Amino acid sequence: MKKRLSNYIKEIDNKIKENKKITKEDLEYHLIQINIFQHERLIHLLVTIFVGILSISFYLSGIITNNISLLIVFLALLCLFIPYLMHYRFLENNTQKLYEQYDILRKKSK
Repeated sequence: MKKRLSNYIKEIDNKIKENKKITKEDLEYHLIQINIFQHERLIHLLVTIFVGILSISFYLSGIITNNISLLIVFLALLCLFIPYLMHYRFLENNTQKLYEQYDILRKKSK
């Protein structure tokens, strides 16, 4: 998904730079792409929140019970949580970029 989003943003940036004529179909297609990436962002947000809650739960349980195996599970979840946060950040920032592109495309289409 990262590659697809990056390629799509570059494609639209090139279209904007080249000052190509923007049609109504281009705008509609861009909105469809925004919806796809918003859905992806929402799913990753939910997974990130879930993994974060699990991580905190295992950490607190390990501290309260002095159980080292719960802390090991916490560390494993933490190894998942950090990449999830980085990927969610990528999706969030680039979805914002899509909104900006849409505004530019809309202005150029008039």
